[in-house]
Amino acid sequence: MDPRVLDRLRCPICGEPLRQATDTRALRCARRHSFDIARQGYVNLLTGRAPHAGDSAEMVAARADFLAAGHYDVISTTLANAASEAVARVEPLAAGFGAYPLVVDAGAGTGRYLGAVLAALPDAVGLALDVSKPALRRAARAHPRAAAALADTWQRLPLADASTAVLLNVFAPRNGAEFHRVLDPAGTLLVATPDADHLGELVDALDLLRVDPDKADRVTASLGGHFTLASSTVCRARLALSRTDAATLVGMGPSAWHTDPGARTDRLAALPEPVRVTVAVRVDTYRPR
Repeated sequence: MDPRVLDRLRCPICGEPLRQATDTRALRCARRHSFDIARQGYVNLLTGRAPHAGDSAEMVAARADFLAAGHYDVISTTLANAASEAVARVEPLAAGFGAYPLVVDAGAGTGRYLGAVLAALPDAVGLALDVSKPALRRAARAHPRAAAALADTWQRLPLADASTAVLLNVFAPRNGAEFHRVLDPAGTLLVATPDADHLGELVDALDLLRVDPDKADRVTASLGGHFTLASSTVCRARLALSRTDAATLVGMGPSAWHTDPGARTDRLAALPEPVRVTVAVRVDTYRPR
């Protein structure tokens, strides 16, 4: 593991610093808690059982192909620009970032967004956190300066206090208290959530779950007391998808778990190709209080 990332990690059991053992593929702390590094490159920092297994290998492969086709590059670009502005607004050494700002993606999936941000920040290193092993196998290779760890982001994050310059949260659960703890006081939290008309054409045609009109307020409330909303932007794009890509896109969201797959497949088959879809994603920039 990149020693610049390892320097910011902490034992999820006792909070002590972690070091890479010289005699095995593992990280250990001074109290001899040990965490295996998988041969695919990610380290298992779970304590106890994971709350769920996360995305399956098939889901991850489909998502990786969809993202690699560039369909969501508008989101990657928006996040990369926001992260660049966030780091540029402070003096890294004075802020405590050190010579290498750390970018953490909580709920990173394949690491696509983390990789885009690291490409825009040549002095930064990154850490992808997720509960899906198939996703982390890809996230560990998302960028040469990225590391990956199996971790439950609802629990205490395996990071030192004030260790993080930029924290990404893209379509993932938000742990406001822990995000605040690990962010440097001069750091930035970037939260990406669907806007009201995100995938509107598919929502109507396939009877998918609709975005809560109060979602933006609920996101801010979920971070209540820990962060101040600094700015918001909505990135938009128009996609022309095959039915296969449209099915993958639906499977990437909550409707995959809350709608009947058979009915969804029938309705998709009736759509003309290409399937026209609007991407509308809100990216909020938060500062720690």
